[in-house]
Amino acid sequence: MKLAEALNIRAELQTKVAELKERIKASAKVLEGDEPCDNVEVLCKEFNETLVQLEDLIYRINLTNVQTTLDGESLTRMMAKRDVLSMRVKAMHDIVRYVSANDTRYGRNELKYVRILRKQADTCAKQYRELDMKIQSLNWTVDLID
Repeated sequence: MKLAEALNIRAELQTKVAELKERIKASAKVLEGDEPCDNVEVLCKEFNETLVQLEDLIYRINLTNVQTTLDGESLTRMMAKRDVLSMRVKAMHDIVRYVSANDTRYGRNELKYVRILRKQADTCAKQYRELDMKIQSLNWTVDLID
């Protein structure tokens, strides 16, 4: 199985866990004399089995991410860099929007800072896109570790 497939299965398992939790809640709280929608014991068993599957899959994904390298960097390191680049781009865009929205101009320096920040934000956004493409490429070519 490819890493990307494992990531999709992880998302499906996470969704299933959330749905089972809601079904357990709905079935566990019933008025006296009423029948629950579902058998709580059966749901709890399925819930626990799904969590065991999810735990194993997360472990294998993390192990694969740590052991997969490209240009001397682990996939885990690349994902951390991507996360921080995303935070940096969002922060810079927020700052540029804030400064640009101000109708009062205080001087040339303000405009200079906006241009500098926009250029930095664009550069970081490009780095983010390129790194994300590398990560996505690896996800579709790397086999999940057993």
